[in-house]
Amino acid sequence: MRAAVLREPLDLIVEERPAPQPGPGEVLVRVTAVGVCGSDTHYYDHGRIGHFVVEAPLVLGHEAAGVIEAVGAGVTDRHVGQRVSIEPGVPDLTCPECLAGRYNLCHRMRFFATPPVDGAFAELVTVHAAFAHPVPDEVSDDAAALLEPLSVAVWACEKARVRPGDRVLVTGAGPIGLLALQTARAYGATDVTVLDINPDRLEVARACGATRTALDEHQPAPTVLLECSGSTAAVMSGLRALGRAGRAVLIGMGADELLIPVAELQMREIVLTGVFRYANTWPTAIHLAASGRVDLDALVTAHYGLRDTHLALTAAREVPGSIKVIVQPHK
Repeated sequence: MRAAVLREPLDLIVEERPAPQPGPGEVLVRVTAVGVCGSDTHYYDHGRIGHFVVEAPLVLGHEAAGVIEAVGAGVTDRHVGQRVSIEPGVPDLTCPECLAGRYNLCHRMRFFATPPVDGAFAELVTVHAAFAHPVPDEVSDDAAALLEPLSVAVWACEKARVRPGDRVLVTGAGPIGLLALQTARAYGATDVTVLDINPDRLEVARACGATRTALDEHQPAPTVLLECSGSTAAVMSGLRALGRAGRAVLIGMGADELLIPVAELQMREIVLTGVFRYANTWPTAIHLAASGRVDLDALVTAHYGLRDTHLALTAAREVPGSIKVIVQPHK
């Protein structure tokens, strides 16, 4: 099979590799679509994210979908020819966090495209069968891949306890922000304000259902903040905009440390939390995509073949209007 391999920052080649074989409990998936995430671009540019360092050739890509080509021993609930969306993190399933249902916090998690685990910019991958989620015909290959970032939005809305009647403020109109917007609306939020410094992104936000793209002092304060930009200024202004007993979720990756207005959080009893990936979100994400309540295909702005993966990794900054690009490994 072919795979796009990052050897060092800005050095990515397509090479032939032995085709993987599914082990017990695994399935072999022929990859049809892989979304490019900001983390993929960061690894490509810098060779590291925090303490995760690319020390050996690495295949990037973790937003993936495909078709099952073979099943390993003991797999009875998946079959050859089945279209699946891949949940890219497989936990150990035995630690206290896993047993409590918080498997996203498993300290032995093996996550696609996180060193030293290879990702999905390849023609074939293997994955634990339970993490290859069947998708209906209503979900396209692109959308099946983008169930991964949608899961981030679903998890954030769950952590924020978004419910009917909520007024939500989304800061950052990148792919995650646009999905957080749509998911909040699907969860019943009646008012969703989206803020960003990019007017083109705000236009897309309006098309995706944003109520407004500027704070209005005459409107009631937001009950929920979904911070998707990673910007220190956005975090601070978003927290100050929240109403009493508001719930704030930090989603975007930015500064490692922030000065938080503790007195305001205490006096207004604001709940502040972060999110790390997701847990048990694929059933909800599949329903939202299949029902049309979240439009994933609308975010796709370009497709690239495997040999042009390097172009896909830089499209967000090099191609005007780019939102989410897809790599198709078999093209």
